[in-house]
Amino acid sequence: MKKNTGYAWLIPVWVLVFFMTGFSGTGACSAYSRSDYQLFQNTIIDHRNRLNKKFKKIQRTATRYIIVHTSELGLSTTLRVVSKGKQFKSGHSTPGGHAHYVIARNGRTYRILDKQYRADHAGLSMWQGRQDISSVSIGIELVGYHSAPLTEQQYRSAAMLIDILQQVYNLDDTAVLTHSQIAFGRPNPWFPKDHRGRKRCAKNFDRSRAGLGPTLRFDPDVRAGRLLPDPYLADLFYGEQPAVAKVAATAPVSNLISRNNSAWSIAGGDYDSRTTAYVLPGGRTLTGDQINDTIGWHLLPVNTKVLLDQEIEKEQIQVSQTPVKVITDRMTAWSHAGPAYRFDSTIYFLPSGKIFTGSRIPDWDDLPRKTQLIVGYQGPFLISEAVTAYGIAGRKYKDPGTVYFLPPGHVKTGDTITDFSNLPKGTQIFLPLDDIG
Repeated sequence: MKKNTGYAWLIPVWVLVFFMTGFSGTGACSAYSRSDYQLFQNTIIDHRNRLNKKFKKIQRTATRYIIVHTSELGLSTTLRVVSKGKQFKSGHSTPGGHAHYVIARNGRTYRILDKQYRADHAGLSMWQGRQDISSVSIGIELVGYHSAPLTEQQYRSAAMLIDILQQVYNLDDTAVLTHSQIAFGRPNPWFPKDHRGRKRCAKNFDRSRAGLGPTLRFDPDVRAGRLLPDPYLADLFYGEQPAVAKVAATAPVSNLISRNNSAWSIAGGDYDSRTTAYVLPGGRTLTGDQINDTIGWHLLPVNTKVLLDQEIEKEQIQVSQTPVKVITDRMTAWSHAGPAYRFDSTIYFLPSGKIFTGSRIPDWDDLPRKTQLIVGYQGPFLISEAVTAYGIAGRKYKDPGTVYFLPPGHVKTGDTITDFSNLPKGTQIFLPLDDIG
């Protein structure tokens, strides 16, 4: 492997390398022309001046891997977190520098940190016996969720960026890995030893669409006995069927606890986090750090809903029971709905007054803050002079689970409406799926 000297400059040097070498020998290069690469390079947005001043730049002595992540956040929050750092309820914070590059869903690429420096992106990680993969790798964040498809524009940008980095650091396709492949966890209630599966991050990354050949046929750390396997990821990446075919065919993993779907399989390493919420079938909500002492991990009832990246204070526990959720910088569609965020039964009410089902949202980065949503609903049912609220919802027309959209843009539950005889024209009702026979 080449020493990493001579290519630690900024990306414009890559263009020089491209014209000198022709970028031959890697998977993606044949799909794009020299002008494609030059245009890609010229449109990269330099975000380095947003880096947290507390971040300490450490130059890597080797670069052996390129690690692909999904951000599990929208674009603006992703950029803030990777540059400025993470803030935790405990008061703990990180100094940023959590990626080298971010690729938005429209393909636009942001340079967060010079590629010569170490980015803190892989966390507790291992590959081929080596730990601290952050110290020997480049980190690329793809804006999106591990349970939903990435965009064609993202794959196009990722293909060119990875191809350039492979040439700079003399890396083959097996050196390109996802965070879910390299992350590992310490012993927990489901695994008695160190184990793979701490992250599901970028498990949906389709290597072929990024111009890459296959990964290794096995997990080297599981084979060597250093880690226990995660059954789901082991089958996904190293089973008989190619991983890319499985990703395309696999439905989103449910966020409901079942006999075969544990808190670990849903939340990974965040299972006991303060920001992971468990909504029990009766409506009681607990955070991940409360479960062990109140219920016990193996006694969580079936159909408990697991929600990630929640901002929950003790006084907000009861408020969280309302079916109408609000999107904020931290509370994304995924945070509220889990894998159901893109289902037809998840309804979005935009501040503009427009209403969309989850399957009709073209780009999740376009969802403005203060968008409201309800999960597990059917509708709309239009109220008119001939059809009343009672005629549509029956005795449940005043229930807190019955949701009304009152033009021009008010979303209310049945128990908050005092006068049903004077509802504005165009009022619509949405009913929980369980209430519809």
